[in-house]
Amino acid sequence: MILGLSALLITGCAYRIGDFTMVSTKNIDLSRGADFTRSPTRVKGEDTVPLILGIPVGLPNMKTALDHAIEKTPGAVALTDGVVTQKRFDFIIFGQLGYEVEGTPLIDPRLQQSYK
Repeated sequence: MILGLSALLITGCAYRIGDFTMVSTKNIDLSRGADFTRSPTRVKGEDTVPLILGIPVGLPNMKTALDHAIEKTPGAVALTDGVVTQKRFDFIIFGQLGYEVEGTPLIDPRLQQSYK
């Protein structure tokens, strides 16, 4: 009984918005693209806002989620094989709405050296 009631009160969903060969919010000098390297690991970034009674308190921003993902790797300028997902989770009164961006960082060696 409690399990069934909990299932009715807790809802969540995720919508895959798109898959991208390369996605970025940064200015990239593609003429030097042959110098770029791919990170061996994938990264995730997200931007979320709380929900109160199903109403968002603010607006999540896809650009912010992408920036958070790119900035996790020093020298990264873009993500390759990027996936953008919109997520929503509701639990009775409170919840969360936001974007999640995942991909493999594309690293500019010149920028990476400036972090060292």
